[in-house]
Amino acid sequence: MVNAVLIAVLVMILLSLFRLNVVLALFIGALAGGLVAGMGYGEVISIFTEGIVGGAEIALSYALLGGFAALIAYSGITEVLVGFIIRTLKKEQSKKARIVAKVSIVFALLAISIMSQNLIPVHIAFIPILIPPLLSLMNELGFDRRLIAVVLTFGLTFPYVVLPIGFGQIFQNTIVTGFQSAGVDIAFSEVAPALIIPAAGFVAGLAVALFFYRKRRYYKTIEIGDDTPKQINSKTITIAIIAIIITFSVQIMTDSMIFGALAGIMVFFLSFQFKWQQLDDELVSGIKMMAYIGIVMLAANGFASVISETGHVNSLVDGIAGALEDQKVLIVISMLLVGLVVTMGIGSSFATIPIISSIFIPMGMELGLSITAIIAIIGTAGALGDAGSPASDSTLGPTAGLSADGQHNHIWDTCVPTFVFLNIPVLIAGFVAGMVL
Repeated sequence: MVNAVLIAVLVMILLSLFRLNVVLALFIGALAGGLVAGMGYGEVISIFTEGIVGGAEIALSYALLGGFAALIAYSGITEVLVGFIIRTLKKEQSKKARIVAKVSIVFALLAISIMSQNLIPVHIAFIPILIPPLLSLMNELGFDRRLIAVVLTFGLTFPYVVLPIGFGQIFQNTIVTGFQSAGVDIAFSEVAPALIIPAAGFVAGLAVALFFYRKRRYYKTIEIGDDTPKQINSKTITIAIIAIIITFSVQIMTDSMIFGALAGIMVFFLSFQFKWQQLDDELVSGIKMMAYIGIVMLAANGFASVISETGHVNSLVDGIAGALEDQKVLIVISMLLVGLVVTMGIGSSFATIPIISSIFIPMGMELGLSITAIIAIIGTAGALGDAGSPASDSTLGPTAGLSADGQHNHIWDTCVPTFVFLNIPVLIAGFVAGMVL
C-alpha cells in the first residue's frame, strides 16, 4: 500500500527543489497525499482550509514583527552599529583584522540567535532587523551566506533541544505531555539530559559547516531600500532602544508576539520624532517582507492538517514495525526517519511531537528501550527536519534576512545546506543516543 504521508512530503520537497514556490508546493503535496489516502478533492481542500486557521496568530505575529523591524532600521540604529564595525575594520586593513572581523560576526550572530530562543524570546524577529544592514559588510569580507544560514538556523534550533528555558521549555514540555498521553509519567527534568547526545549532532554539524564554507563567495553590492540619508541623532536612537525594550517586555508579560510588536510600533508613532506618513510607509514595507513567511506558515498548517487526517503516519510506523519485527537497530533508524519525514513536511518540530509520541512510546517500550532512550528518539525525531524544511520558520527567517538583496535562494542556499550540516549529524547522534542510553 502506498503511504500518503510519504507521497505528500516527497512531492512537496521535489517541487521545492525544482524551485516551485513553497506555498504552491505545500498545497500540491497536500492534494497528492490526500488523494492517495482516498480523499476527494473537496475534502482535501476543506481540511487544508480549516488547518490554515490554526496558523493565523503566528502569521499575524510575523507580519507585525516585520513591520517593527523596518521601523527599527528606519531609526538608524542598525546603520550606527554597522558603521562602527566598518570604521573599526578600515583602521587596520591587514588579513588578520579581516579574519578577526569575520570570526566576531559569526560568533555574534550565533550568540544573538541562541539568545532569541530563551533569554530574549523573539525567535526570528531579530533577523530582518540585523541581517540586511550587514549584507554589504559581509560582501566586503567575502562571507559565504550559506554559512550564515547554517549559523542562524543552528541558533534557532539547537537551544530548544537542550536548554529547558524559553522555547526549549515549550518543546520539552510537549515531550512530557506526549508521555503522559501515552500513560507514562516522566519528570520534566529528565528530558534535557536525554537530549544532550542528539544536540551534540548540531554542534558537530556547525563545526563542519564553518570549515566547509570558509572560502570567499562573491556577491554584488546592491542598495537595499531607500538610499536617502537618514537624520540619525541621539533621540531617534533612544526611541529605538526604548521600543525594543518595551516590545520584549510586553511579549514576555502577555506571552504574545502580536501585542509585543504592536507596543513597539506604537512607541515610534507616539514619540512624534518621525513623520507618521513615512513611518506608515516603512511599516507596510516591513509587513510585506515578513508576510510571505506568514503565508508559508499558514500553508504549512493546512498541509499538516491533511497529513494528520490521512491517518497514514500510524500505518507507516505499524508497517515498519511489522516488517522489521525485533530488529532494534533498523526500527530505531526507521523511527527517526519517520520523524524527519513528518517534520520536513509540516515545518514544525513542536507540532511533530504529538503526532509521533503516541506511536513511538508504546513501540519503544515493547522493544525494551529505556525511558531515556525513548525520550532521546522522540526529541530527535521531532527536531529532525526543522533545520532543512522549506516550510520551517527556522529556515524561512534566515532566508528573509539573507535574501534582502535578492542574492540568496531559500531552497539551495538555506534549506539544502542546513539539511546537510544540521539534520544529518543530528540523525546520526540521535541514533547513537537511542542505542546506548
